[in-house]
Amino acid sequence: MELLGIDVGGSGIKGALVNVETGKLTSERHRIPTPQPATPENVAKTIKELVTHFNWKGKVGCGFPTPLQHAKCLTGGNLNKDWKGTQVDALFNKETGNEFFIINDADAAGLAEMNFGAGKNVKGVVIMITIGTGIGSGIFLDGKLLPNSELGHVLYKNGDIFEKYASDAARKRDDLSKKKWGKRLHEYFEHINLLLSPDLFIVGGGASKKLDRLEKQFKLAVPIVPAEAENNAGIIGAALAAKYGLK
Repeated sequence: MELLGIDVGGSGIKGALVNVETGKLTSERHRIPTPQPATPENVAKTIKELVTHFNWKGKVGCGFPTPLQHAKCLTGGNLNKDWKGTQVDALFNKETGNEFFIINDADAAGLAEMNFGAGKNVKGVVIMITIGTGIGSGIFLDGKLLPNSELGHVLYKNGDIFEKYASDAARKRDDLSKKKWGKRLHEYFEHINLLLSPDLFIVGGGASKKLDRLEKQFKLAVPIVPAEAENNAGIIGAALAAKYGLK
């Protein structure tokens, strides 16, 4: 079964056709720069351009980088403030004529890992943490998604959130060494472990490629492993959202 998966990011919007039984891409990825400003109207036009590129008439899954509830943006995230309150699936359907299934981008990456990657066949609580400009999360119980978590927004101290303390953007801002960044990430994982007691952490995003140099600072008993799908995880997971009818 083949479906179109789209991964919306702050700098690029990527898509590909995906065999949702195997998790393999069946087409070349196509990437279009995210329009600036990334308003709902401008992004919807880019989505139409992407759908047209694949000449796709069926269902479309889309990973989206804002907090969501039933495909409605709760904030504009890092895209644009005008997204707040937008019903994303309805907007893209109106622009393209296709039925859309919208999920948070970290949830999409987690779906890919739970079906085809590091979380496959893992029982219990698995938490996907994507670490890049921000910190995203996906929570799974026995392979089933608890959608729309925002574990990057848990409080650190003085009213600040962990995303501003331990993300890759924070590393660059504070010019952290791998050792210092690893210690910050350990604090973060330790806090999430205290809250949810997962059986496995999967790390995606840019930090996944550096995990072997960071994990020396991790002192937790719970395994912390890198994601396996890497750059295609968002596209694959988005296609799975369409397969499972997730919104």
